[in-house]
This record gives sequence, structure tokens and C-alpha cells, in this order.
Amino acid sequence: MVDDGRTTEESRDRGPRAAWTGLPWLVRSAVLWSVCLVVVAAGLYLLGRIAVLLAPLAIAVAATLFLTAMLDPVQRLLRRLRLPGSLAALLTVVLLLGALVGVGALVWNLTAEQFDKLSGELIRGVQETRNFVTRTLPVTDQQLDRLIDQARRALGGGGGLDPVSGARTAAEVLGSALLALVLLFFLLKDGRSMWRWVLDRMTGPNRTVTAEAGRNGWHTLGAYSRGTLMIAAIDAIGIGLALVLLGVPLAFPLALIVFFGAFIPIIGATVTGAMAVLVALAANGPVTALLVLAAVIAVQQIEGNLLEPLIMKRQVNLHPVVILVAVTAGTLIAGIAGAFVAVPITAVLWRVIDTVQQHRAAPSSGASA
Repeated sequence: MVDDGRTTEESRDRGPRAAWTGLPWLVRSAVLWSVCLVVVAAGLYLLGRIAVLLAPLAIAVAATLFLTAMLDPVQRLLRRLRLPGSLAALLTVVLLLGALVGVGALVWNLTAEQFDKLSGELIRGVQETRNFVTRTLPVTDQQLDRLIDQARRALGGGGGLDPVSGARTAAEVLGSALLALVLLFFLLKDGRSMWRWVLDRMTGPNRTVTAEAGRNGWHTLGAYSRGTLMIAAIDAIGIGLALVLLGVPLAFPLALIVFFGAFIPIIGATVTGAMAVLVALAANGPVTALLVLAAVIAVQQIEGNLLEPLIMKRQVNLHPVVILVAVTAGTLIAGIAGAFVAVPITAVLWRVIDTVQQHRAAPSSGASA
């Protein structure tokens, strides 16, 4: 009787196993991959929801790290002058605020009146482009308006202005900016001691890996922040000089827009270059617009193939597809601010993961040798 009971239990256990093993291997693989994809998709969805809820805080922290990496050489220079850490950090923040206020006041005095003209020129350029499309392609004005409206809705710009939403967004931006300034002061003052405190809590090989990964990630962020600032200035000077030589009006506001657009890789350069071409088309005609387009492409090619590897020294080595995906994801999560911080976050994460993988591969390669 006992043997019969055991036989019955074993047959029950083998029933599902037999049914599973009896399936073709292709079906079993499809089921396993489907389960894995569902788990990964659920995890990514939860991470996305958390990122959306914490977007203002995440953007403030990311912007603080970006500014800290950019201003760290200034703070170290002040420390070499025998200044206390608190005073050096405070002076660095004050210098940043002074530079922002001074540049903002200068730009406002030079371009406040020209930005109204710039919007008018852009509208004229868009209208001439519409006329060219409707004359050249078999597309009517109604069809083109329908396509533009669908694209605007897809990008989330179909709704009207909401005063409550605008006020909430302004409050979030102001709060994030103030939080970033406070965090910037403390990171400049105590950032290295904070990092040493983290390392002191680790022992064994994990401490070595964490130290090297953090050091490489920090160097990558510093190279990206300072390199992007230099490349943005070079792009603005190059395209602005081309606009001046070609006699395109509003060259200074356009160069300023190019400067800020360069902080968003690929997409920012494309959008700001298109704005310069549209203004040239509206003001000086198609020939000048084509010359401006050639100048924009030439400056961007020189930047991507010569200046960027030289300035950043290949510490930020990301494929353009990865950059596009990162910028798109950042834009969907937090708008322009998300697009601004998406690439440096991705570059630092890639550098940290690459360092950890190299450490894991080192013992195996040593054992095989």
C-alpha cells in the first residue's frame, strides 16, 4: 500500500513535468522568453513610474553632479590658495551665480528686442517651407495641417495652456534650482569626504572595485561637462560667424540658441541648425539657406569627428543610437531638463559598468594564464 501511494505521488509529480518536456523545444523557449520579457517590462514600467514621480529631485541631483564636475577645478584652485573648504565652495558657487547673472544681463541687453524679430522670421521661414512642400509634393494645405496637428498631439503639445499646471511647473523649477545650489555647495565642500565615508564602509575586493568605478565615472562626468561646454562655445562661434559672413540677420540670438542646443547631443544641434536655416530662408532666400545648411553640417562634422574625440579624449564613448535613445527617454520623462541630463547619466553608468566588468574578467583571465 505504501508503495502504491508513493507510485501515485510520483506519477502526479511527473505529470506536469512530462507535459512540459513533451512540448517542442521551440514552444518551451518561447514560453520562457515571454515570461522573462513580461518580468523585465514590469520592472522597467515600475522604474519609469518612480522616475516620473521623482523627476524634479532626480533632475536637481543630476544637474548638481554635472555642475560639481564642471566647477571642481575652480574649487581645487581656491583650495591651493590656502582657503578653507567652506569658503572655497562658497566662492565657487558665488562665481557661478555671478557668471550666470552677468551673462544673462548681457544677453538680455543685446537680444531682448531681437527675439521678437526672430520669432517673426521663423514663422516666415516655416510658411515658405510649407509653400515649397505644397508646390513640390502632392500634398495639400489641409493634409499638411492634419499631419502637423497629429505630430503635435503625439508630442504632447495638443492641449491648451493650463495656469495651474504652469504655476506648478514654475514652482518645481524654482525649487529644483534652489535645491541644486544648496547641494552644489555641500558637494564642493564635503564631496570627497562623503566618498571616503562610503569607501570606509566597504571591505575586500568590493572596496577596490567601487573606488575605481567611482573614480572613472567621476572623470567621465568631468570630461563630459567641461568638454560639452567647450564644444557648445565652438559650435556657437562657428555657426554664428558663418551667419555673419552670409549676411543673415539675428546672427547673435541664433548663435546663442546654438550654444544652449549643443548641450543636448544630436537632437539639439539638429533643431538649432534647422532654426538658422529657416531664418536664412525667410530673410535672404533659398541660396543663402543652402549655404547656411552647408555651414551647419560642416561645423557639426568637424565637431563630431575632430573636436569631440580631441576634447573629451574618448572618455565618453557612446554610440549615436544609444545617445538618441537616452535623449528621447530623458525628454519623455522630464522634458528639456531630462534631455539635458540623460546623456551624462548614461555615459557615467556605462563607464561604471565597464569598470566592474573589467574587474570581474581580470581574475578569470589570470587563472586561464
